[in-house]
Amino acid sequence: MAELFAFVAHRDGVADDTALELLTAARAIDPAASATAIVAGAGAELDAVAAELARAYSAVWTFRHDALRQPNAEALRPLLAAALPAGAIVLLANDTLGMDLGPGLSVKLGAAYVPDVVGIEGLDGGGLRLVRQEFGGQVCARVTADLSRGAVLTPRAGSFAPAQPAAGAGAVLDKSAGMAEPAPRRQFLELLAPEAGDVDITKSEILVSIGRGIESEDNIGLARDLARALGAELACSRPIVDARWLERARQVGTSGQTVKPKIYLACGISGAFQHIGGLKGSPFLVAVNKNPKAPIFQVADVGIVADILEFMPELTVAVTQGR
Repeated sequence: MAELFAFVAHRDGVADDTALELLTAARAIDPAASATAIVAGAGAELDAVAAELARAYSAVWTFRHDALRQPNAEALRPLLAAALPAGAIVLLANDTLGMDLGPGLSVKLGAAYVPDVVGIEGLDGGGLRLVRQEFGGQVCARVTADLSRGAVLTPRAGSFAPAQPAAGAGAVLDKSAGMAEPAPRRQFLELLAPEAGDVDITKSEILVSIGRGIESEDNIGLARDLARALGAELACSRPIVDARWLERARQVGTSGQTVKPKIYLACGISGAFQHIGGLKGSPFLVAVNKNPKAPIFQVADVGIVADILEFMPELTVAVTQGR
């Protein structure tokens, strides 16, 4: 069986929430295999992340250089291509960095590339059966990746439950010696924080989030009433912000806020990966959508096929009356 690796992004000395989801995906490929985490950076932050990952992964490779303090696919691509063994299976989060890094890395490795993976069905001879979504999530496609020269996979955030760390600690191995000097042509300038709004949805433990299914700005009051009854904050997907029905500070997704609620009630949201990518920490996800084939049902803990304009008022009454 090929060796399994997961590249893990981090910020301020803390590994990204997808780190344990990637470990779950690795175990789904081969439960008996050991997975190695790869992190790049510099200073004490890199040491803290490596120590954190060593509590879950069997081994951690570190690459240390000032040019790697900020994630840069152009710098990482040749570094990983030179260090990874032939035939390796590499897992990357399906976020902006993973989508930038993955395709070119697969070319350099001569490996198969399968993005936006939502399911792993196991090995089949010399291939790996995977499930991914196409056409904006309207179609689930089953594909088989040829593993003869390895593979680069980007599992979708939220599609794999975070793994439980194994007992013991993995070895941390510094792989910086002998690595080529990173020479990216693009350079990090600054990190722009999202605009501050009247509410900080990133701090809320319960979110009621609405999408296109709300149909009209006049119907947003139904969602506000439900959020108030649940003690939740109101959030939304990008189309609601684009229509200027709610402020951008309430948008969840890769182009909005990254949130970590305990409970996420998605009402009339299709579940495109750009939206799901804004959910971290594996919240209990309840999806309500009148389209039984909506992609969000693939990642929801509870799926309810219903018209949200009828469902939300009923739920509000039930919560208010304590039923």
